[in-house]
Amino acid sequence: MGCRLCPRECNADRDNGEKGYCGETTQIRAARAALHMWEEPCISGVTGSGTVFFTGCPLKCIFCQNAPLASSETGKAVSTERLSEIFLTLQAQNACNINLVTPTHFVPQIADALRLARANGLSIPIVYNTGGYEKPETLRLFEGLVDIYLPDLKYVSSRLSTRYSHAPNYFSAACAALAEMFRQVGKPVFSKDGSLLLRGVIVRHLLLPGHLADSKRVVKYLYETYGNDVYLSLMNQYTPVRSFPDYPKLNRRVSHKEYRELVDYCLSLGVENAFIQEGETASESFIPPFDCEGI
Repeated sequence: MGCRLCPRECNADRDNGEKGYCGETTQIRAARAALHMWEEPCISGVTGSGTVFFTGCPLKCIFCQNAPLASSETGKAVSTERLSEIFLTLQAQNACNINLVTPTHFVPQIADALRLARANGLSIPIVYNTGGYEKPETLRLFEGLVDIYLPDLKYVSSRLSTRYSHAPNYFSAACAALAEMFRQVGKPVFSKDGSLLLRGVIVRHLLLPGHLADSKRVVKYLYETYGNDVYLSLMNQYTPVRSFPDYPKLNRRVSHKEYRELVDYCLSLGVENAFIQEGETASESFIPPFDCEGI
């Protein structure tokens, strides 16, 4: 049966070695498993998030900040058993949680690895970290396994999602996925000292240069739909990773004025639960080396 795990529904025979739109077969591949300090404070905490970066991606946005990973240029094959061991190793390193980055196309195998790891003592929260292009049916395979959902909501405009992610149905798919995520984990629950998120949803939005109007639509949708029951994370860290001759707006960083206007708009709506970035975050390295550390 062909693969239909993500909204692409490419029907590739991944079980028999055919690569899907994601660029991968059903053989799990990952390019890094290590403590990561560059997530939201309540995810990274003091000791770091135990982050596993999976190879491949169902979106492949043209401006991807992790392009070598998304385009399947790097990664090492791992078995379900080895992946469960990686989870336990990260827990032993005092990770705040297990952070699954772009896991969509390996969901059934990761679910098996999580069950095996839990049977062997895995007890920290599980984070599902995604570009938001998901199917509710696939997410249901993780019900009872994932504690924190960390999706993007990249666009409202189908013109932009088509232009930059080749996904005209991005917004409708992401909204349906977000509704399922919220159904599973509900309102945020924090540790007793308030420093770590134990359960809940944080929705990330990366402001793109020249696209403030659509970003406001994203924020408006999220607040009107979920109020303060989900956290927003407004990011200004967009970095041009290469030249875009056909997409001139993407050839610069986000201006302070653009980002400040988005934050002010967020506050004007009444948003109380949001993370914002300050300073020259685009000049800092949010992109770790994908050198198969820990795999």
